[in-house]
Amino acid sequence: MGLYVSAVALIDADGRILLASRPDGRDYAGCWEFPGGKIEGNETPEAALVRELDEELGIQTEQSCLAPFSFGTAIASPKGTNEAAPDTLVMLVFVCRKWTGRPTPKEGQRLKWVRPQALLEWDMPPVDRPIAAQLRDYLSA
Repeated sequence: MGLYVSAVALIDADGRILLASRPDGRDYAGCWEFPGGKIEGNETPEAALVRELDEELGIQTEQSCLAPFSFGTAIASPKGTNEAAPDTLVMLVFVCRKWTGRPTPKEGQRLKWVRPQALLEWDMPPVDRPIAAQLRDYLSA
């Protein structure tokens, strides 16, 4: 069984991308990632992302403002001792240039606006790193 998450590259008017640090107590704590979270129940990836952006950053956007960009996969470590095997993490990544509100950390994370050329200078979880390279190349073309 897989773990499905949606993530977003928020791109501001200056062409910078928002990164969020992973809070203490989570895998890869302190690493920088694209904001987002788990897809719940019968949510679409876009609906999950709209919800997560409101919960995590206090910003609002519409599903129509989310452009599919890429995806990544990784092995997610098992939580607890009852799980026999790790899950596959599937991260669906969107690009968004239109939202209302100012991104504000709501879950203990730090935020940083980063130029595309500097994305790979930040310590990232393995699933985010290839997406960061693709995004850098796409925005630099």
